[in-house]
Order: sequence, then structure tokens, then C-alpha cells
Amino acid sequence: MNAPLSDSFANGDVSYWYRALGVPEPARRLDGDLRADVAIVGGGYTGLWTAYYLVKADPSLHVVVLEKEFAGFGASGRNGGWLAGLLPGSPRRYAETHGAEAARAFQRELFSAVDEVISVCTAEGIDADVVKGGVFNVARTPAQALRLEQEVEGQHAWGWGPEDVAVVPVDERIRVQGALTASWSPHCARVQPAKLARGLAGVVQNLGVELYEGTEVTGIAPGRVTTARGTVRADVILRCTEGFTATLKDNHRDWLPMNSSMIVTEPLPQRFWDEVGWQGHELLGDFAHYYMYAQRTADDRIAFGGRGRPYLYGSRVDDRGRTHGWTVDALWRLLLGFFPAARSTTIAHAWSGVLGVPRDWCATVGLDRSTGLGWAGGYTGHGVTATNVAGRTLRDLVLGRDTELTALPWVGRRVRKWEPEPLRWTGVHAMYRLYRLADAREAGGVPRTSVLARIADKITGH
Repeated sequence: MNAPLSDSFANGDVSYWYRALGVPEPARRLDGDLRADVAIVGGGYTGLWTAYYLVKADPSLHVVVLEKEFAGFGASGRNGGWLAGLLPGSPRRYAETHGAEAARAFQRELFSAVDEVISVCTAEGIDADVVKGGVFNVARTPAQALRLEQEVEGQHAWGWGPEDVAVVPVDERIRVQGALTASWSPHCARVQPAKLARGLAGVVQNLGVELYEGTEVTGIAPGRVTTARGTVRADVILRCTEGFTATLKDNHRDWLPMNSSMIVTEPLPQRFWDEVGWQGHELLGDFAHYYMYAQRTADDRIAFGGRGRPYLYGSRVDDRGRTHGWTVDALWRLLLGFFPAARSTTIAHAWSGVLGVPRDWCATVGLDRSTGLGWAGGYTGHGVTATNVAGRTLRDLVLGRDTELTALPWVGRRVRKWEPEPLRWTGVHAMYRLYRLADAREAGGVPRTSVLARIADKITGH
């Protein structure tokens, strides 16, 4: 590993977001059989939001959440902290089944969900370092610039107004080395992911939800959730396991567990921020195929993420978050490409996590009333906000409500499973190999999106 590491550098240990909080030990464990009205499998954002909205709507409901590790152990405690109103999938694909207006309604709901999460945090006293500073995306090659402009035009065609997204001067908010053009949208807020997850877990327990941590689910069937510590019987069972869905035997090929990695620097001095700007705590992204995402943290670090080893053979999940040295080096080089002045700092922490990817790259929510089995997830990396919409949607489905949420085009959506191995591994690694090559060609001056990227999209249906 060539990247400069701080004396207190940590690799894995779930994520940097738990450094200040401390990695929690599983608290209350299931101890024997019990009966509930609703059993939720998975203690991440989806499960916690669903539990929250269910008991707020009907305090008499007996809701149980079952979590193998601790609430917020997975992507909910490891993500980049983008509370962004981004669609978890393609508007075109949602429109194919439900029409363009339904896709636009979905987008509007995601915009409003950013404020909904902020409102709940305020009302429930969850201190998650939330700042609604919007999202600033940059293009650093001519091909990226063309894609950025085309995306903004496309978003306007889907009903976004200039107040929702616009092309802006490259140095308007953050001064990124080599930026050619930029876009900005107000529909994004910075959050500290672990604080949000643990805060929400505390709130739902105070509302009467029974959260059982350290309780691995070994089987899900109509009316019954089986664990090594007992059986939970419930009329409704909701699977909210996102990237860990592949660990369930009956759902092994439903969603691909895609890996994403992050590094975080030591706190940067004021002179650095004076040079680069970033005063509004905007989230930062780019238009490369092998894209990055970043935030300025509450303690003035840069948390910087991107793809590491994108997929492990057989849909295995490296759940402790340890990150390979070459990934740390690659993220460090990319960070310096954006901000050469960061060379004076070191890396304090590196970690990884998995997100769920359906075969058509579009998230889904549903409830089969004949079996009582429901699900939500497959957010393709846009889950911090989408989980809130999913939680409210599952609430309405469970309570039998016919609402605008239950009419959204992701409800009941089903797609085919991923291919068996070795096709999955070959396809995913070919896709990201092609994306890396496409980025390299575009950095060399190719003015339009490389044909290699288009081939990669076709391979996996991205």
C-alpha cells in the first residue's frame, strides 16, 4: 500500500462512521419463540423506517425486527452519507410498465423524501450531522462533460425544472482540479450514516418495536421466520436485507451484492478549505463510468468513495468491511486528482460494504397478500433516501391502504434472477474492466462516451 496512512489508520471495523460512536455489540438477542403482527428481517434503514412508520400509524401493532449483527451494520452504516433524491433505477424502465407520469411521480416523491428524513430527525432528536447543501457533480473530460449536459437535458425532459438541476460554473461551489463543467441540484443532504441508523434504532425501540440483534435468520416462509435462537410467527414478514439478500438460500440470485469502498482523511486545515471552497457541505460526484462520491464531514475530513473489488465469486459477502490495499491506493490517487492540496494529509480509515443490485438495476417494493411475505430493496447505491420511501410504502401495503405510494412504479416489480456462476462473476468483472478502460480512453481525449462503456452496459443491462 503506497497511500499515506495515519498512525491510527484502521481498515474495516465496519466503517469510519463508528469510530466516534464505537462499534456496538449486539444488544438484546432473541431467546425462544414468539408471536408478532409483523416480523421484519434486517435492521438497516429499510427495516427501521418500516418499523417506525408502522408503529406511528398503529401503535397497537406488535412489530419485531431481527438483525444478524447490530442495527446499521450493513450498508446503512457504511454508505457515503448521500441523502439524495436520486431515482433507484432508470425512469425509462419504470415508465415502460407504468407510464411516464408514474415515473415522474416517483421522482417527486424522492425529492420530498429528503425533507421527510430531515423532518423526522428533527422531531425525534436524531443528531446525524444533517446539512442540506445539495449535490455538485463535475465533469473532468470532454466525454464526461457531454454526458453531464445530456443528463441534465434528460432530467429536464422527465419533468425536473431548472430549480431542480442545472448546469453551473465549474468553480461555483467546489474548485475541483481539471473540472470542465458542473451541475448542481438542491435535492441532497449530507448525513452521518451510522448516527442516522443508530438514532433511528433507538427511536423505534422507544416506540415499542422489539429489536433483536445478534439473531441470524436461517429461513423465511409464510407465517414463520426461523432463527438459531427461536422461531417468530407473524401474519406479515418483510425481507429488508439489501446487499445481504444473497446470503439467504431462496434468494441467492435475486440481487447481486455489489461492493463499494471508501477512505476518509484526517481533518484538513482551514487553508485547504479556503483553497477549494466546499463551504456549503455539498455532496460531490462525477461523471466517470468508474464513478466517485464524496462528502465534507462534520469534522472537516473528506470521505471519498468508489468501486474497489466490485463483486466476489458466488455472491459472497465480505461483511467486516476490510478493503484491499490497491483499492485504498486507487481512491487516494483519485482524491489527489480532484484536490492536489490534500497531499498534505493522510488516510485515517478505509472500509467497504455491499449494496443490492437487481438484474434490471431498478429497486422494488412489494407484499404478496396471499402469503404475507413482503420485501424492499435493490437500491443500486441510492438507498439512503429510497429506504424512507420504501418504509412508508411498506406501511401502506401492510395496512391495506390504497395510496399514492402504493401506486408508485416500483411496487410489485419483479425481474428475472441473475445468471448462475461463473457467468455472474465474468459479466460483472468484464463490465468494470471495460468501464476502467473507457475512462482511460476518455481521459486521453476521446470526445464522446467510449464504445467500451456501451458494451459494458449491454453485458449487464445497466
